[in-house]
Amino acid sequence: MSTFTDQYWQSPDGLRLHYRDYAGGDGQVPVVCLPGWTRNARDFAGLAERLAGDWRVICPEMRGRGDSDYSKNSATYNPMQYVQDLNALFDAIGVDRFVAVGTSLGGLMTMILAMVDAKRIAGAVLNDIGPVIAPAGLARIRDYVGQGRNFPTWMHAARELQEDHAAAFPDFTIADWLAMAKRVMTLGSNGRVVYDYDMKIAEPFEAPGGEAGVDLWPGFMALAGRPLLVLRGGLSDLLAADTLREMAQRMPEAEVLTVPRVGHAPTLDEPEAVAAITRLLAQVQ
Repeated sequence: MSTFTDQYWQSPDGLRLHYRDYAGGDGQVPVVCLPGWTRNARDFAGLAERLAGDWRVICPEMRGRGDSDYSKNSATYNPMQYVQDLNALFDAIGVDRFVAVGTSLGGLMTMILAMVDAKRIAGAVLNDIGPVIAPAGLARIRDYVGQGRNFPTWMHAARELQEDHAAAFPDFTIADWLAMAKRVMTLGSNGRVVYDYDMKIAEPFEAPGGEAGVDLWPGFMALAGRPLLVLRGGLSDLLAADTLREMAQRMPEAEVLTVPRVGHAPTLDEPEAVAAITRLLAQVQ
């Protein structure tokens, strides 16, 4: 039996956007899970199922991903638009405060949300992302996003992911790669396995904190005064160890944790990540 319901909201420019809503947490702020650049609500299934009941967990899918509408204007595939879309969701469902769990792009959105109105954020997890994005990781992502590859079977898709990302997940079994394939891909209309996002999301590629040159340190510092967890994959090429150290120096009250033998990005199902998120939520009032 499903632990979530599929719900929809409308973006300011009229797109029908999808989110998963896991019930629970009467009287508590909800947990809002914000996915990475090419990812969708399925990325957070493990975390959401662990928290559901004790917490309401909301997993939005940004425009152009999963079951959300694709935009006719690829220029709207940018973090500032995603934040506008999220604010429309919060207004629609009456969420004033929340705990943000942001992976990669989701962490950039968390920092932007904090710059706009930090009072809305009751606590935050930044998963393998910081105010500075390492050029090597950015180049790697640029190399594979938007290529439109497709596969005849799920096993072919899993083997392709293994070939592309084995360095980031050296301990994954073929079962893990199959599970990842089913998170990031879907069956296309022609029966082939395809990536579950609009290939046009690659066109703008002007993410704040990256090549656009936007300074996100103020967004990070705006998260002060609330429970904050910063996770880094020990093998990450997107969040450099030097950046993590600077984040810890600037925000000594935050918990800063490196997840061993994982690259970009931790799945949040690792025992170290599970325990750290449990500690963070225990601090949220």
